[in-house]
Amino acid sequence: MSDDKRRRHSSPVVDGLGKSASRAMLRAVGFTDEDFRKPQVGIASTWSNLTPCNMHINRLAEESAAGADEAGGKSLIFNTITVSDGIANGTEGMKYSLVSREVIADSIETVAGCEGFDGLVAIGGCDKNMPGCLMGLARLNRPAVFVYGGTIMPGDNHTDIISVFEAVGAHAQGKMDLIELKQIEETAIPGPGSCGGMYTANTMASAIEAMGMSLPGSSAQNAVSDTKVADCRAAGAAVMHLLERDIKPSDIMTRKAFENAITVVIALGGSTNAVLHLLGMASTVGVKLALEDFAEIGKRVPVLADLRPSGHYMMSELVAIGGIQPLIKMLLERGLVHGDCLTVTGKTLAENLADVAPYPEGQDIIHAFDNPIKADSHLRILYGNLAPTGAVAKITGKEGTHFVGRARVFHSEEEAQERIMDGSVVAGDVLVIRYEGPKGGPGMREMLTPTSAIMGKGLGSEVALITDGRFSGGSHGFVVGHITPEAAEGGPIALVEDGDTITIDAVANRIELDVSEQELERRKRTWQAPAPRYTRGVLAKFARTVGSASEGAVTDLMPIQPQQS
Repeated sequence: MSDDKRRRHSSPVVDGLGKSASRAMLRAVGFTDEDFRKPQVGIASTWSNLTPCNMHINRLAEESAAGADEAGGKSLIFNTITVSDGIANGTEGMKYSLVSREVIADSIETVAGCEGFDGLVAIGGCDKNMPGCLMGLARLNRPAVFVYGGTIMPGDNHTDIISVFEAVGAHAQGKMDLIELKQIEETAIPGPGSCGGMYTANTMASAIEAMGMSLPGSSAQNAVSDTKVADCRAAGAAVMHLLERDIKPSDIMTRKAFENAITVVIALGGSTNAVLHLLGMASTVGVKLALEDFAEIGKRVPVLADLRPSGHYMMSELVAIGGIQPLIKMLLERGLVHGDCLTVTGKTLAENLADVAPYPEGQDIIHAFDNPIKADSHLRILYGNLAPTGAVAKITGKEGTHFVGRARVFHSEEEAQERIMDGSVVAGDVLVIRYEGPKGGPGMREMLTPTSAIMGKGLGSEVALITDGRFSGGSHGFVVGHITPEAAEGGPIALVEDGDTITIDAVANRIELDVSEQELERRKRTWQAPAPRYTRGVLAKFARTVGSASEGAVTDLMPIQPQQS
C-alpha cells in the first residue's frame, strides 16, 4: 500500500500549505519534516497510579511507541481514564465502573477521530478499560492492536485481592483474628498487574487474544516481565504491518471470532462479565450476538481450567506452563474454534497456532477433555418468570446445580451487606438485591462485597444471591446476575416480596418465582418506579441512554455498521 493510502487519516491534518498551523503545533511536540510523511500511530494508554492494574502501563506505552517508530511510523501517546473496581467495590463509587467503559470508548474515539491517527495501539490492564478500548477501536475501525498490561504475581501464602475480601467475612464469623486479617491486607497485592485469578481482567484479556485482536501470548504474561515489554514493542510494529495490508478491526472482530472468544472464556472458567462485554463489543462492531449464543456454545464446550475463584491456581501459574495458546490449540484440534479467523498478525488463528507446543506433562492446571472440571459451560443463561429476557449465572457445579429458598429482598447492595455481616442472613435464604441494574443503580454495580462476605462466613453453598446488578470475576457461590428486565424498568424482580419461594435450576436453566401470574399482575398494578437516584452528571446521562444488560448495557444500543476507512 502506498504511503498516501496508509496516511488516509493523518494526511488531511498535516499535508499542504493550508495545514501549516497544524504542523507548527506538532513540531512543538517533536515532529520533524520527515515525520509528517509517516503514518501516525496513536498509543492509547490507560496508565494511572491509582491502581496496581495500571501503574506500570506508562512504560508499556513507551515500548509500543518505540515499536511503531522503528517500523516506520510516527507515534503519539495519549491517555484515557481508568477506575479501580477493587478499590470501589461495596461503595457508591462502584456505580462509575461500568460507566467508565463507555467513557473510555468515547475518549479513544474522540482523540483519534480529532487528531487523525492512521492506526492505534490500546493498552489496558483492568476490567472495564479493556472492553472500553476494544469498543473505541471498533468504532474507529482503523488498523489496531490491543495489548494487555499483564497479571499480578501472587501475594504471600498464595493470596490475592479476593483473599482480602473473603478474609473480612471470615473475621466477621469469628474464624480469623485482626492480626491475620491485617497480614493478608498487607501482603496480598505485591506490585503491578491485574487481579491474579481468572477474574474479569484475565478473562477479557484471554477473550480478546482468542478473538485475534492481541498478539499471540499477550493475555498470559506477567505484568513485570521481559515478555510483556517485548509484546508491547511488537504491537507497535504490528500496527504498521496492518496498515500496509489495510486490515481493520471489522476484518478481525467477526461473528466467528466472537464465537472463539466465548469458547475460550468457557474453557477457562471465566467471568460472567465476559457476557456483558462481548455483547457490548459485538454491538459496537455491528456483529449480531445474543445471550442464546453463549448457551448454545456452552452445550459443547467444557470447563478445563482449574483457576480461581472456583479453582486453585492463579494466572501467573498458567503463564508458567505456556499461557492460553496451548489451550486454544487443544480446542482447535477438537473442532471447537474456527481456525480460519484473521488476527492482528495478518495470519489466521490456525497459522498462529501451528508451532505452539502442548502443555508440559504432569501439569494439572488445564485438564484433558476426558477429565474436565465441568462437562459443559459454567456460564448459565437462565430464563423464567423472574427473568423473561434472561439472566447470567456462574455455576461450576461445586456449589450445586439447584437451589430453592425463601426471598430476602434488599433495595441496595449496602442493605444486603449489613444483614450478611450481622448474621441476619441464614441458610436457605435467597438474597434479592434489586435496583442495582444499568438504569436503576445506575451503573450495574458488582456484588463482590456481599458474595465475598457470604463465602467468608461459610454460607457459599447454603445461601443464593440474585440481582439485576452484576458480579466481579472474583465472585463465586450460587449467584445469578444480569436479571432482565431490571427492577427500575418494572421487571419481575421488582415484584418479589420477602418470603416468596425462588427456584434456581442450573441444569434446566430456569429461574422461577413461585407466585401466580394473577398475584404478579396485582403487584405490578401497585408498583411505582423509583425516582432517579441521579439527575445530573455522567451517571444520569448513563441511566438515560443505557440499554438492557441482555444486550450488553451499551449507550449506543442500535447495532451499527463499522465506519468506512
